[in-house]
Amino acid sequence: MDDPREFFDTLESRVDPAKAAGLTASYRFEIDGSGNWTVDVDDGKVTVTENGADADCTISTTAETFLKIANREQNPTAAYMSGKLKIKGDMGQAMKLQKLF
Repeated sequence: MDDPREFFDTLESRVDPAKAAGLTASYRFEIDGSGNWTVDVDDGKVTVTENGADADCTISTTAETFLKIANREQNPTAAYMSGKLKIKGDMGQAMKLQKLF
């Protein structure tokens, strides 16, 4: 994956509904230099909106760090601990994101 937009444009079709079952939360991704997306998870159904509203949890990072995480080249927890990934809002919901992707 070469572009955060590609990740979000194809996310709805790639998420395994079984992994998202039971999870209801909204996530705002602010990717520096690429854009903002809101991902709503509603018990297995995922909806992505560009420039969407506020969410339970906001995740901010650079496009470079985001792509490394999306391509499984960077551990999201390590990125957070080193300051490359910032999380505002519900940290518990942010942790649940890892099981979805």
